[in-house]
Amino acid sequence: MLRTGKSAGVSLEDIIATPTPALDPSAQPSAASVSATNGVLVAMLRVSDKVSDLIFSPGRPPQVELNGQLAPVEHLPVLSADDTRRVAGDLIGNNKQAMTKLREQGACDISYSLPGSARFRVNIFIQRGTCAIVMRVIPNAIPDFAGLHLPPQLAEIVNLKNGIVLITGPTGSGKSSTMAAIVGHMNQERAYHILTIEDPIEFLHTHKRCTIHQRELHSDTPSFALALRAALRQAPKVILVGEMRDRETIEIALEAAETGHLVMSTLHTIDASKTVERIIGVFPQSEQQGIRNRLARSFRYIISQRLLPRKDGSGRVAIIEILTSTLRTREYVEKGERDGKTLLDAMRTGSQDGMQHFDGEIEKLIRAGVIELESGLSYATNAGNLRLEVADLVGPPPPEPEPEPPKAEPAGETELEIER
Repeated sequence: MLRTGKSAGVSLEDIIATPTPALDPSAQPSAASVSATNGVLVAMLRVSDKVSDLIFSPGRPPQVELNGQLAPVEHLPVLSADDTRRVAGDLIGNNKQAMTKLREQGACDISYSLPGSARFRVNIFIQRGTCAIVMRVIPNAIPDFAGLHLPPQLAEIVNLKNGIVLITGPTGSGKSSTMAAIVGHMNQERAYHILTIEDPIEFLHTHKRCTIHQRELHSDTPSFALALRAALRQAPKVILVGEMRDRETIEIALEAAETGHLVMSTLHTIDASKTVERIIGVFPQSEQQGIRNRLARSFRYIISQRLLPRKDGSGRVAIIEILTSTLRTREYVEKGERDGKTLLDAMRTGSQDGMQHFDGEIEKLIRAGVIELESGLSYATNAGNLRLEVADLVGPPPPEPEPEPPKAEPAGETELEIER
């Protein structure tokens, strides 16, 4: 039977009311005491130390994601709908809130621990009437700046007394790892009370110089907004909000930043400009200028990330864009961007203030031979401008072949056509 050993699991018959046969994995578990479910997870993790996600989908064998590409796991069978439902039930265990959310909303987020191996952020969802599962691997160790190759200027965040720090990027771009590295660095350098509100809890921080309390959505608090409002009465120096999802959360985060707290959060936006647009756009037109003024005064860093494949195929490298709060950037946020006065313009010329922009960092890696030219261009903010910047590497375009002269038609043939 595919069980975790901790509990008998929870049936998902509320969703698909059919019996659930056990999955019989052919991979051997790491120990006799490990259940079949955990044995499958262990087998999937053994594929590579660079596995980022585990995926269970009906009609496919269990798959892992390596460097952005999916690969099946050898010796594991094709999954049926009953198999994925059984795995989902074992992962959910006795989490009634997750079960209710899955039944009512069609998806739920949970965390799951594989003793001695790894932790996962799990999303279970219904598609075409069946369960599918995506498990993001969370390392046990807190990442550090050196391991993630983060720009050294980000270490200055630990010296901030208040304000908002936003880390943005698409799903899977490393936002959580960067956030964890900053909190870990703060845990070593400062003696603060740090409160995190996450959905679900990912990296587990131990108390070092800081005292860190971590609250999980649904199990510890019903919503980000309620937990964030309560945090204002819990005397934290730093508040980490897993994601600024809605207007109420953004409003309370601004209030917290304005009342002497350092607020760190994430957004699913592609760059600094789009981040400002997303925050302002949440509010009605009548309130947007007021929010611009508050955000201009409150923001300290907007850090955006993209992951690009390495040229040698050994993995991916993070490209990081950094916007810092200066007199110029605060003006652009408050008054809005216009020709010649954009946040990108400020980042291009703001290296002395610790700023950098995507295309400038991509150009450096192309010239260093870390990434392919075409790969860099495909991830660039302005591919045309970047191509001009690296024109010396590309060389002049090849000369166009001279057109062949037209062949003369035989005279007799022409006369025949005329006669016709």
